[in-house]
Amino acid sequence: MKQHIAHVALVVNDYDEAIDFYVGKLNFKLMEDSKLSETKRWVVVRPPGAAECSLLLAKAANEEQKASIGNQTGGRVFLFLFTADFWRDYKKMQKKGVNFIRPPKEEGYGTVAVFEDLYGNKWDLLQPSEQI
Repeated sequence: MKQHIAHVALVVNDYDEAIDFYVGKLNFKLMEDSKLSETKRWVVVRPPGAAECSLLLAKAANEEQKASIGNQTGGRVFLFLFTADFWRDYKKMQKKGVNFIRPPKEEGYGTVAVFEDLYGNKWDLLQPSEQI
């Protein structure tokens, strides 16, 4: 039996501003945006070329959820965006105003830089080395 992670829920403040960031600045594809109720939507985005795992943009529904926006992992890097062309994507993201908080660095596992999403969650932009 094959298994895979289909979605990772990312708590957001507003659906449309999150879509603008992920689609407009990170070049993700909007896979679905369905209204479930007056206050809830099913919004799924994923990087171009991704086949299985997507982000489910989940609008905070209460104060406890709102408190986790931008800090879903206690300040650690939250998600890892792999790329086949680090410098192409790094430059595109910089031009679109993505905030890199750690500059590019060559590591044994690849070329990496840390950026923040619109809420402050930390991400690695990573082009893996051949060993991975």
